[in-house]
Amino acid sequence: MDAYKLLSFDTLTSTQDLAHDLVVRHEATNKTIIIAEIQTNGRGRYNRTWISKSGNLYVSFIYKISDERDPKLSYAVAVAVAETLISFGLKPQIKWPNDILIDGKKISGILIEYSLSFVIIGIGINIKHCPTSLEYKTAKMADCVNVSVQEVLGVLIKKLEKWRDTDFSIVRERWMEMAIGINQKIKYQGKTALLIGLNEKGALVLRCGSNYLLTYGDEISI
Repeated sequence: MDAYKLLSFDTLTSTQDLAHDLVVRHEATNKTIIIAEIQTNGRGRYNRTWISKSGNLYVSFIYKISDERDPKLSYAVAVAVAETLISFGLKPQIKWPNDILIDGKKISGILIEYSLSFVIIGIGINIKHCPTSLEYKTAKMADCVNVSVQEVLGVLIKKLEKWRDTDFSIVRERWMEMAIGINQKIKYQGKTALLIGLNEKGALVLRCGSNYLLTYGDEISI
């Protein structure tokens, strides 16, 4: 495994924001990790607020890419995060498109963004604290295991390295083993559909009546 460059901060507005700044200033390098103890303006998909108290993991990974956006990457990252939690004795589930749950409660979120010739993978994992949310229930690792941010990061780096380089057929199989809602009815764009699974290109396969639908990034309600 090639060496990573670690940038550690007490406080940042957001690890993702700094990662983007480094890319724009042409100071980003492959396999750079940005970690903050506290984020003052942490964010998830659609700029939703990610409450960021000390004691949890807030990290962004910067990777150099040679191809266009890869719709399959998000599945490898989700599996890597879930496998990280499994290594500490937890039993996670994956909720499309970017949440990791424990007993139906959100413990981790993933945000994948692209900037110039880099992909920036933001990951938040509740370790010591779980923020109160009106939108969903939350969980933290401390409910099940006593572990430090550094221990979780160390395992996460190894899991990301492994699953990013794993053939997608294996990623797809593992993702579907842990995914919530497979072969169940879900809501998609206001309609009821059956969640079939993933195809070989990374599209989510839904069945609405006799029609099959493919989606790459839209949210569904389970």
